[in-house]
Parts: sequence; C-alpha cells; structure tokens
Amino acid sequence: MFAMVLLHRSIRLQKKHVAACIVQHRALTGAEAVNALRPFYFAVHPDFFGQYPREREINENSLKRFNGYLENLERPGSHFPKPMKLTFYVREIKQSSMEQQQLLTSGFRFVSFTLSTKDVLSTVMNVLTSCSLPVEHMKALSETPTRPLEAQRTFYRPIKWDKSYYSFTGFSDPEEEMQQARSVGPTLSLWLSNNEPKATHKHKVSLPRRDELNRLKTELFHKFHLEDIRWQRRWGVDHKCCQLQSLSRLSQQSPEALINLQGHTVVFADQSEMNACGHVMLGTMDVHHQWIRLFQQLPSYRSLHQQTEWLKERISFLLGGAQVVHLDRLGPSQTLAEHYSTLSNFHKRLIAQPLRLHPRSLLGLTVQVEKDRSSPSLHEMGHFIIPTNCELSKLQTILQNHAEEARRRTHHNKQLQVDEDAAVKQCVQRLSLRSLSKEPSISSAQMVTCCKRLMEQHSPLLQGLHVHVSHFYSVMQDGDMCVPWDWKG
Repeated sequence: MFAMVLLHRSIRLQKKHVAACIVQHRALTGAEAVNALRPFYFAVHPDFFGQYPREREINENSLKRFNGYLENLERPGSHFPKPMKLTFYVREIKQSSMEQQQLLTSGFRFVSFTLSTKDVLSTVMNVLTSCSLPVEHMKALSETPTRPLEAQRTFYRPIKWDKSYYSFTGFSDPEEEMQQARSVGPTLSLWLSNNEPKATHKHKVSLPRRDELNRLKTELFHKFHLEDIRWQRRWGVDHKCCQLQSLSRLSQQSPEALINLQGHTVVFADQSEMNACGHVMLGTMDVHHQWIRLFQQLPSYRSLHQQTEWLKERISFLLGGAQVVHLDRLGPSQTLAEHYSTLSNFHKRLIAQPLRLHPRSLLGLTVQVEKDRSSPSLHEMGHFIIPTNCELSKLQTILQNHAEEARRRTHHNKQLQVDEDAAVKQCVQRLSLRSLSKEPSISSAQMVTCCKRLMEQHSPLLQGLHVHVSHFYSVMQDGDMCVPWDWKG
C-alpha cells in the first residue's frame, strides 16, 4: 500500500516536472502565439458576427483586452498582468462530410473564463481549452527546442501558411473566409428595399418605450442636476429603460444615497467605478447595494480626480506645455485609480530625469500617457502616445522632431470634425432622418464620405428612421438601421 502511494506521488511529480519544463524551456514568440491562436481568432473574430451586433461588440471589446494581456506577457521586463475575466461568443464549427472536409457555421455559444497565466504558452493553452477548441497543433510547438533569448530578439520572422497547406489538408483558410465576410454584401438600395418594412414596424412598436426613456432621462436630469447620461455599449431601448428605472427606483427607496451623485455624468457600463474622465460608471449587472457603496465613495473619488488634474498640470509643465489628455473612446475604459497610478509613475520619472524642453515649446499639442505600450508614437489624430516606461531621451527627440507634424495633424483632425458635424446635419435634413450616428471606430473622413454618398443616393426608404453608420448591415431590435460606411452602390 505504501509502495502504491509512493508510485502515485512519483507519477504526479513527473507530470508536474514535464509541465514545468514545457513552460520554462519553451517560450512562444509573438508570431508563434498568433499562429497557435488561429482557431480561436477564426471562432470569435467580430467580422463573422455582422448580423449579431451585440455579440460582435462583446467579442470586439474582449479581443482588445485579451490582446493587451498577451502583449504585456510578451514584453521583456514587464510585470505579470492582473487576472482578467473575458467573455466571448464562439462560433460553432462542424464538418459537412468526411469527403469535403468543409467547415460550416452552426450558430455560436457563450463562453466566459478568467486568465491568470504568467507566460504566453500557458495563456494560449488556457484560451483554446476554455473555448473547447483543438490543441493538437500545440504539441509540436511544445516539443520544439527553444532558441536562445538573444536569437529570438535579433531574428524574427512571422509564419504565414502557404495556400497549398489548406488545399492539401482540406482545412479552411481563415484569412480567405474573413475576406469573404467583409466583401460579400448586397447593395444599399437592395438591402433597404428588403429591410425597410421591418425597420419601420420595429420603430413604430418602440415609440412608447422611447417616450418612456426620454421621460426617465429628463426626470433624473432635473432631480440630480446630472451633466449627462450615457451608455458604454449600444443597448436597446428596453435595456436602457430598465437601467434608468432601476436608478429611479433606488432614488425613491434611498434618496440620501444619491445625494453625492449630483452634478456628475452617469455612464451605464460593465463595472461600478469612476472612470479616468471623472464619470460615474454604474455596472449594469450590479445590484443596488453595490451602486450605493460607489455613491458613498464619490467624495473620495472627487478628491482623487482633483489630484489627477493637478498631476496632469505638473506633467504638462515638464513637457513644454503639452496638454495631458485621456481619450476614452480610443480604447477600453480606464478607471480613475489606474489612470492616477499611470500618471504618478510617469511624473516620478520626469522629476528624476527632466527633459530639456522650452517651457512653452509644445503649447497647443496634446499627449496621452499609457502603461501598455513600449515606445512613444504620434497618433494620426495628432496627439502623442507616451508609455510610462519609455526611454526619456528618445521621448525628447520624438517630441521635438515631430512637433510640427503633430500640429498639422491636430489642425487637420479639427477640420475633419467640423466637416463631419456639417455633413451629418445636412444629411439628417435632406433625407429627413430622425437621427444619424456612428460607431466609435468610424473615422471622421469615413463618416463624411458616407454622408455625401447617402445624400447622392437620396433613398426615400430612409425617411423617418434612425440610421447608425457601422461596418455591417443590420436592423436593430428598436428599428435602428445599421449600414456600413462603405456600402455598395
């Protein structure tokens, strides 16, 4: 009996040793990780969810967060990322026959899991197994000997499978299918003629709920003198009404709890927190006592927000007068505490190693400080993106050498925004639309192009509807019509 116990213990130790060896002696490169995750990307990529806007948005946001987690693991010298909970809708793939070996979509399923892995290989394995995706191709990667670290840094060649691989194996080429998903689509006039009756009917049914939504918003605006009420995601009118009714009910049951909410902007989001812009985020899945706890902490959050603003001013002075901004629409929402920590770390580095910049040399320019990047860069919109751990001598060179280009891009972006506002207003009037909005990922230039083409087409089928410019066609549950910005004529 004792010998059996020793034998089982020995086997367990051997398994642990083998697993440890795989993790320690086999570190995946960035290219290998991407190739290993091809089944995952093929199953969850937002481009395959064009007819399901809600699932598409959830996958898009989760992919951004997952890619940030992966990049943090791949970066030399970086700290281990915090555990991250991810949610995906995974496409179900089945084979039509043994002869054809053709992949067919049979719907999708909901998957939620938490990442707490400390290396790329374990992360890839965790994601694939959590989504019930094949991991056979990982065995070869685990058994392949690792190159020395220096060789990995000096020689990097991404792997791209030849088309003959898919012809020989019978597997579907994800790149080819993704391209087809983007390119296949009807013309605007044909799609409108097929879907306008459905959109009009849904819009008519939603009118009472839209009136109720406006009533609730007006009531809460006046009651708490709110700056604004927003939603982080594109929820339907029913969902928005339920969230406002929940807040209104809480204000009646515990009016003293909401006193601290006065004067704030409320954002219904995934978690209850104050974001980097100072807005109060209310988690839509949270219960009332979690909201109340946040309301009680708002005085402390306001104090932290004021300290953050002072910190931005001090950093601005050290960066030649460039204004420190946080553009929430360009990435995942950041909490105020995370934002303050990022700015504080960067400010300490600037104090220890100040840049040699004239106090007003970068006046009129903007910078965004981030912790998840490795090198400073100039964004196409004209603001500098500065990582907290970047080399400061390199940062000074980039700021000085690209200041004029930053001014040009900033001016160009402001002009594009003016053009976009004018084009949207003109389009709403000419086509008699109820509203015209867009996805955050649609640029001003793309929106202007779309508006001009819509006015040239001048379809009477759009009259009286809410139009949302996106990357795909869809009729939302409340009758809003999503059209791709580059729709076919």
